[in-house]
Amino acid sequence: MIPTAPLRVRNRLAELILASLADAGARDELAAISRADAGAPAWLVDDDLAYRHLLKVRARSACTALASRPPGASIRSRADVLDAAATLFDAYLFFEVHELLEGFWRDARGDDREALQGLIQVAVGYQHLANGNFAGARALLEEGSGRLLGRRLDGIDLEPFAHAVRRSLGRLLEFDWRAVPAFPGAVLRKDPT
Repeated sequence: MIPTAPLRVRNRLAELILASLADAGARDELAAISRADAGAPAWLVDDDLAYRHLLKVRARSACTALASRPPGASIRSRADVLDAAATLFDAYLFFEVHELLEGFWRDARGDDREALQGLIQVAVGYQHLANGNFAGARALLEEGSGRLLGRRLDGIDLEPFAHAVRRSLGRLLEFDWRAVPAFPGAVLRKDPT
């Protein structure tokens, strides 16, 4: 799995990945970063240069995931956001899922807000696991999946996803990344291998 880089690099790349969902120019910049022969982007400076390889790997994963989405597809509704989140989640870009859903979570109320918070917590939990933070991963995956039990969001039953997340908790120290369930509503998109 792909750990995140330090804060400044992580946030800058996440901004670019999220912009790439709808902006063809951002997608081109992301593709340029992902090329094996590419130099470091101008915004990667000083001590951050040590994370160039990690940046390329995350950019490559994002490019592969975004290839299934038409360039310039706008994100206007929560359904669009959930579809984009599924694309990123199923590419193991969990931090970016968190960033994408956060604005909609802030504006949501009631059960919708709880469901979005659960999805965010699950995404961040898996990112903690990729970063080697097992305690943080367990806490967020348990809490997030608990928020999803018995909930629906935009007609999507979140309970099967919650149960699948809980099953994946069984072996965090020897985690098999194939145990990460497909994002709710995106079951057919997940590669079974």
